[in-house]
Amino acid sequence: MSKRSLAVFSIFAFATLGFAKEHQPKLTPQNSGTTQLLIAVSPVNSRVVWAAGTGGTYVVTTDGGKTWKAAVVPGAEKLQFRDVQGVSDKVAYLMSIGTNTTDFRIYKTVDGGTTWTIEFTNQTTNAFYDCFAFWTPNRGIAHSDSVNGVFPDIRTTDGTTWQSISANMPPALQGEASFAASGTCVATQGGRNAWIATGGASIARILATRDGGDTWNAYDTPLVSSSTAGAITVAFRDSDNGIVGGGDLAANDSADMATSHDGGKTWQLINKPPVKGAIFCLSYVHGHGDVKGGDDHGDHTVVITAETKPNFTSGPAAWSPDEGQTWFKLPKSVSGYWAVAFADPKAGWFVGNGGKILKISF
Repeated sequence: MSKRSLAVFSIFAFATLGFAKEHQPKLTPQNSGTTQLLIAVSPVNSRVVWAAGTGGTYVVTTDGGKTWKAAVVPGAEKLQFRDVQGVSDKVAYLMSIGTNTTDFRIYKTVDGGTTWTIEFTNQTTNAFYDCFAFWTPNRGIAHSDSVNGVFPDIRTTDGTTWQSISANMPPALQGEASFAASGTCVATQGGRNAWIATGGASIARILATRDGGDTWNAYDTPLVSSSTAGAITVAFRDSDNGIVGGGDLAANDSADMATSHDGGKTWQLINKPPVKGAIFCLSYVHGHGDVKGGDDHGDHTVVITAETKPNFTSGPAAWSPDEGQTWFKLPKSVSGYWAVAFADPKAGWFVGNGGKILKISF
């Protein structure tokens, strides 16, 4: 390296380190009121946040996390909630999994959790519903692993009933599935855009719709894919620009990420983040555009969590101010968190093992 190149590199490195030191986020532990694993989190705004996890447990705050209420949905004590969508302090949806076909359910409350209604109960043998996402409080989709070459996905247009859109989905590759990664294997944006991350097959793909789920296209990504690997988590900051993360859940050196700038049609690998394990959840700091009517242009800051084998009880986290061109590690104490999501730059939350909740503010 020439003296000039070394000087330029040194200036860049110094500037980068200075930026990281100046802009490291504030981290504030909060008390969830439960010791159950919290798998997914959904901020409605800077004050109202819902999260959910094992043992049929959900938690909710209406004061930005100063206090949390933890409770168990009656009849769901043996189920895991793999996804949650908060709409308001009163309205929220939960998605459950279990050991039986009919354990895959969608619950809804309209009274802050006092009562819950089962809106959907799976009847398809071998279906595994991984995640759901919403465009508005009453319009959303839920995604399942493929069954006999078909994705048995469902959609609601009224927030009450769910109908099959399996006939609208692209044919599945052999073994193609998604990972129930904190509810972020599907992302919605704007009024009708959605993207689904898949793996489990020879190619990791993105399934994309521009018309609310009426029609879909499948696009290849460069992420590693196998029976234990693929695209795991996806987010878009507007209709064109998005990011996908994944890797191999059977390896601890497989973190893989790519970005798209054409709505998910093509993907380019970005710099590997400084984490072990597979990328399990990611979030743009300005949110995903969920339950909003218009485009959410957000900024380029991304926060990720990773999971490490064999038991996924610990895993690091990191963040990037420029959509993966540069990365900064979060402290070692930020470990064992399964999900992260933001209401705004000052109000984001990690949730994870043992009921841990950590507020993150930029």
